[in-house]
Amino acid sequence: MQETTLPIEKLVENRKEKLDKIIASGINPYPDKFDYTHTLSAMKTEFEGLKSEESIEREIKVCGRIVARRQMGKATFFHIQDYTGKSQAYIKTDIVGQENYINFIELIDIGDFIGVTGKPFRTRTGELTVYVKSFQILSKSLRPLPEKWHGLKDVDTRYRQRYLDLISNADVKDIFVKRSKLINQIRNYLTGLGFLEVETPIIQHLAGGAIARPFKTHHNTYDMDLFLRIASELSLKMLVVGGLEKVFEIGKSFRNEGIDRQHNPEFTMIEVYQAYSNCRDMIKLTQDLLINIATTMDLKDKINIEGKPIDLTNFRIATMNELFQETFDKKVNILELVAKNCIKDFAAEVKLEMTPDTTDKKIFDHLFDQFIQPKLFNPTFVTDYPLAYSPLSKAKDEITADRFELFVACMEMANAYSELNDPEEQRKRFCSQNQKDDIHPMDEGFVMALEHGMPPCGGLGIGIDRLAMLITNSPSIREVILFPLLRT
Repeated sequence: MQETTLPIEKLVENRKEKLDKIIASGINPYPDKFDYTHTLSAMKTEFEGLKSEESIEREIKVCGRIVARRQMGKATFFHIQDYTGKSQAYIKTDIVGQENYINFIELIDIGDFIGVTGKPFRTRTGELTVYVKSFQILSKSLRPLPEKWHGLKDVDTRYRQRYLDLISNADVKDIFVKRSKLINQIRNYLTGLGFLEVETPIIQHLAGGAIARPFKTHHNTYDMDLFLRIASELSLKMLVVGGLEKVFEIGKSFRNEGIDRQHNPEFTMIEVYQAYSNCRDMIKLTQDLLINIATTMDLKDKINIEGKPIDLTNFRIATMNELFQETFDKKVNILELVAKNCIKDFAAEVKLEMTPDTTDKKIFDHLFDQFIQPKLFNPTFVTDYPLAYSPLSKAKDEITADRFELFVACMEMANAYSELNDPEEQRKRFCSQNQKDDIHPMDEGFVMALEHGMPPCGGLGIGIDRLAMLITNSPSIREVILFPLLRT
């Protein structure tokens, strides 16, 4: 009976029996290392010039996981896979000996890690192959891999057992390689501009820097409640007060809110703060950063969402009022409606679903999310937000915040301000926010820092996960997070 047709319990039992036989023969099935000479990719590069049916006498050592094999009597072709790629090996009774060959056939399974020593040659069909002289088991796999030809398709299993997803789907590994390169490119670009990378606390006394519901925890020794940070903004601005004039942090933030294709409770952000700068400077920094990413990662003309291309080097700048007027009526002034507490009446006119206790802030968010955001496919900086909903931003006038958000592919990618540095105004803003669920907590420590003086400052936050979604053409944030939150 083929292994793939057996129940999983029987498969595990059979493999454990093989493990016992390996140990009984005096072989350690879990050695501590293997001194390979080449990765599989390096082997292919070095011996690329080998012609069909040509070999060399030089011995090499390669290793990896067995992902396929094909037995032909006293010889077997098998494929091994390492981090760099996949390659073929060929083992034959005449070379390794009868006993070793039988052990390979009877005790080694797909999924096992193996190290091989042999000579590279190219088969008649042109495939570079290692002619195995000897082999060593490096790790015995007790559970089978997903069936080869169909791979791993169940979405829940893909996320819950991401290691199987990485083994089975090469495209998935490529997503996370690109994500890593993205973060490194952002880091290198900013440090090249003289920014200092810092680390600030994840566990905080107050959940500040954004308006969001935090995760709450408790410190037993100090007997006090603490929160996982929802943003690193306030800590970073205190560093600007302290004289670190160009700082950034790449790290995790946490929000105890909804989960959908764009939101995960644990997510990665970069926040950037630059003294003597303002919101316009942050627009330029964002543009320059994204153009640098698109250029260095060779993304231009390669980002394609649902069949539509996106150019990360071409941006529109539009005010909030302009977008509402384009959508509804040229006479609409959404900022005045917010300032005059008339937004609920406008929402009723456009038939937005809401309840009597829906706050004005949530109504504004719903209006934007439902009517405006779905139109922001191409890169668009949306400027001039309502001041009432921007407690940490400088004001352009009595009702307008000096703030922007960047949208690409109908997703919010970035948020930036000319940072408020007037301590009295900041305290006043904190105290005036009294709408349910829309309160930014009063942070006296932060206000005290501002009282020592903070220079003019531009601040920028970018969602790394959504940016990774964009550059990998991924439909869900879960596709770009190695271990997204799932129900137990």
